Amino acid sequence: MHPNGNPSTAPNDTANNTQNPLTDNTPQVDNTPQLNNTPLTYDTLLAEFDEHSEALRDAALTAGPEATVPSCPNWTVERLVRHVAAVHAWVLACIADPHGSEPRGERPPKVWDETLPWWDDTRAQLRRAFDGGPETPAQMPFPCYEANLGAWARRQAHEAAVHRVDAELAGERDATTFDTAFAADGVDEALSMIIHRRSADWSALGASGTVLVHAEDARRLWSLTLTPGQPPALTGPAEPDVTLSGGADAVYKRLWRRPADVSITGDATLLDPLETP
Repeated sequence: MHPNGNPSTAPNDTANNTQNPLTDNTPQVDNTPQLNNTPLTYDTLLAEFDEHSEALRDAALTAGPEATVPSCPNWTVERLVRHVAAVHAWVLACIADPHGSEPRGERPPKVWDETLPWWDDTRAQLRRAFDGGPETPAQMPFPCYEANLGAWARRQAHEAAVHRVDAELAGERDATTFDTAFAADGVDEALSMIIHRRSADWSALGASGTVLVHAEDARRLWSLTLTPGQPPALTGPAEPDVTLSGGADAVYKRLWRRPADVSITGDATLLDPLETP
């Protein structure tokens, strides 16, 4: 997750008068949020977790512990790695006590040379825990997710992917381009689940309107209604007040407030309530 909600690197948003995706070629509209509503199999999610975790580690080593992370203000690569390691330990605590309420994972060492092997060991433990299968119960403190390993595999695959981008940017590399299906799944998770972690109280939300998010290469649309005082709601297709469109990779990164080349048509302020926490 983003560390503080204030990204220092603005996405490359391009205003563009495009054709209306609601009437062109009729992409799939994702307007029925469901628990663990992902077309990706459990094995695919675990493979994505493995790939992005390894790539994150490689990019972190290349960048070095003192390198700054432009997409996470005030963070160094060392802090980024400690964050990811701590998250893995916390998820392990959730798995170990599936019916608990306050999971407390171990904290990683504060010395870089100790942090890496500690993270390697913790990640290996987590990966072995996932061998229990997707229906295995696990504590899940977040709303909108099922309390099982299937939900955690999805969440941790995307956690690793987003922070992989952070590590690559810290090393002045080009950020990886994610597989279309995986990126579209990340868009779906962000819009149907992650945004609800922003606040338990949406009474201060004053935005009103309809937002259309279009992952063009995945041929998927998400239509959301913003109502003052209420959380964003996935709804059926409607004429949008703002449209966020681009390839699934770009839309995924934009929702996570990482640099991305997307098109925004309409009132861009209506996208603010959809930003990830």
